[in-house]
Amino acid sequence: MSETALLDEIPSLDLSDFTSGDPEHKAKFVQDLGTAFNNIGFVSIKNHGLTEDLRTKLYEFVQVFFKQSDEVKKKYEFLELNGQRGYIGKGREKAKGFKVADLKEFYHVGQPEPEGEMPHNIFPEETPEFKEYTSLVFTTFENTGKTLLRAISVYLGLQEDYFEEKVRNGDSILRALHYFPLDPATVADGAVRAAAHGDINLITLLMGASADGLEVLRRDGKWIAITALPDQIIVNVGDMLDRLTNHNLKSTIHRVVNPSREKMNTSRYSIPFFMHPRADMDLTCLESCIDADHPKLYVDLTAGEFLNERLIELGLKKA
Repeated sequence: MSETALLDEIPSLDLSDFTSGDPEHKAKFVQDLGTAFNNIGFVSIKNHGLTEDLRTKLYEFVQVFFKQSDEVKKKYEFLELNGQRGYIGKGREKAKGFKVADLKEFYHVGQPEPEGEMPHNIFPEETPEFKEYTSLVFTTFENTGKTLLRAISVYLGLQEDYFEEKVRNGDSILRALHYFPLDPATVADGAVRAAAHGDINLITLLMGASADGLEVLRRDGKWIAITALPDQIIVNVGDMLDRLTNHNLKSTIHRVVNPSREKMNTSRYSIPFFMHPRADMDLTCLESCIDADHPKLYVDLTAGEFLNERLIELGLKKA
């Protein structure tokens, strides 16, 4: 597939090609995944492990939570956690470089059994099913993410298990997002559901949302709409993987635009999984990704240092 074609559409791959045991299928999956991540940073994945029943149940109880009053939801908001667990209310987060907050509220679920200083999960008492289904999807997507990272390792010429210990009990987060209904008369100038940004983490896994709105910035400067098909998830490169590979694998800028005026009074729900490593992972650019034509672009940081830097830039943590 040509680079132009990759820019016009997100390539679709089957994860079972990597796990089937067929060397040719595995090698082709690795090459196609690496090519997509090198060109546009996004890919669609089939046979990802998330069943349609589980996805449907998850959305059902995420919506139940967000339809509750702000008073109830704020019981699960703890500012001292810097937005890493529990509820994060309206107006709390803005994209890096933007002064106006995104038009959204969200809920973060992390490792079921946190280690060290990692915060414990907070779950709403009013909707016990929320805990059940967010926890199930967290585990499902963490396993899928590990498999994808194995393929990325092979593409980069690393040992296949290169990321395994680095993501074991990592800082990954399942984010349940509610883009609430909007009143055109009160929306601040420049305010959108999610301003243009790159994700912080290694890779992001995104199941189909409840409505359109996600757009990806092509390398020619044009925005294209992206929608996950019912049996697929969208996977994209995050800034940490971009740094590690010296921009060989590219963290692509994306956004969630406001709906048309006639649909502004409707909600949009989306549930991405942000695959993070442990805080002590070294994000120093791989030597194999640096040469005369590709000089080192980034200063050396650990994943924890980079995350802390970005949380401050997003307004979730004070400097």
